[in-house]
Amino acid sequence: MLSEFMRDQCFTTAWFGLMAFVWFGWAQEDPPRRWRIWLGAGAVLGVGLAVAFGVLTAANWDRPTALEGKYAWFGVLVAAEVVAAGAGCFVLARRGAPRWMAWWVAMVVAAHFLPLALLLNDLGVAVVGVVQMIVLGSVVPRLRGTTDPSSRAAGPVMGATLLLGAAISAVITAPGL
Repeated sequence: MLSEFMRDQCFTTAWFGLMAFVWFGWAQEDPPRRWRIWLGAGAVLGVGLAVAFGVLTAANWDRPTALEGKYAWFGVLVAAEVVAAGAGCFVLARRGAPRWMAWWVAMVVAAHFLPLALLLNDLGVAVVGVVQMIVLGSVVPRLRGTTDPSSRAAGPVMGATLLLGAAISAVITAPGL
């Protein structure tokens, strides 16, 4: 989102848009009725940014990337994220607490943005992750006081922060295209 690499900027915008769609979708597992239209609208906006910046990523594919020479580390980071999310969900399921899975996966995703920001040379990615971790931490007391699935809180947090991050990135990127 603050990258000097146009290809990475476009890809991050597209990816954040796509993941906003995914998280707004997960939030629709059991939302309050009044949230449904907003979750749907957020999902549609996320897809729009994903498509637009996916095309721009393809158009800028021959440009340099911050990941040059770091692809193996990127793979290690993604593998660690998947293992941490999966292992945590396994433990939650075994403990009879599957309603916490969305929150756990969200926290793992948010935390992975910190080392990802270093790989991408993009402070904006770290800012998104830090904001997500703070907000996800702040919803824990509310989640403990209910039996609702954690997707009700984690989905909108992740969807909104990713959509906002994608929108900011789009505005920053547009003049350079």
